Amino acid sequence: MKVKILSPLWGHEHLPMKEFLDQIKDAGYDGVDTWIPELISDRRILFNYLQQHNLDIVTHQHSACGSTFKAFKLSFIKNLHACAEPGPILINSHTGKDYFSLSQNIELLDAAQEFTEKTGILVTHETHRGRLGYSPQMMETIFQLRKDIPITADLSHWVCVTESMLENFKAAVDKTLSRSRHIHARIGFEQGPQVPDPRAPEWEYALNKFLSWWDEIIHINASRNCDVLPVTTEFGPPPYMPVIPFTNLPVASQFEINCFMKDLLAQRYQQYRSPN
Repeated sequence: MKVKILSPLWGHEHLPMKEFLDQIKDAGYDGVDTWIPELISDRRILFNYLQQHNLDIVTHQHSACGSTFKAFKLSFIKNLHACAEPGPILINSHTGKDYFSLSQNIELLDAAQEFTEKTGILVTHETHRGRLGYSPQMMETIFQLRKDIPITADLSHWVCVTESMLENFKAAVDKTLSRSRHIHARIGFEQGPQVPDPRAPEWEYALNKFLSWWDEIIHINASRNCDVLPVTTEFGPPPYMPVIPFTNLPVASQFEINCFMKDLLAQRYQQYRSPN
């Protein structure tokens, strides 16, 4: 199994596409985790760059919308097909809504599975606030109905939602880890989805907890002879990143923190790393 470490485009939208891609290539990333750019010119630059430099991509379905569930589902399926264009490792999906009925969210999971069966491209469903997997309790209910749905593990959302380090949700967490095919490597805490700086000693307890979860995901996927496990260093910009009052200046550099995470994970999972 190969662990591929990806950079998010999120937080770098202000940069010209090629400048952003040069930056992550020079920093040693294996690729990018991003939505499909709206501008055709940016799309062309992105797809060509990935091919020329042998970089990987996870595409991101997050913008499905509609005033009715039927419209939302059509938008969801359309977005999945758009995300397939560059031949991604997988598609990470913000699937459903927390206010949809359980049966409606299951219908979206089934649509994604049908898409995967037709295209061969895996769709993983992110444990994200506001979506079908917004809490460990809801995710455990969904697992009872669809046992094998693939997950993008972003447990930073769950520690925030439950105001805990998930001590009381071991069964749901274990089931989630066993189904995770993609990691969003952001560290949350009991009152928020992103610690200000994982390098700071006061956040060591959270860093170590998240590393233990990620270690388990790596071990499970390696034991199953998974070909590739993408890991995205997903610390975000303001307002995820706290800012200094009255200045709106971030308390730390998003890119520096993500590079710190990249290097930490590359060293930790060195046995699963290989050059592109």
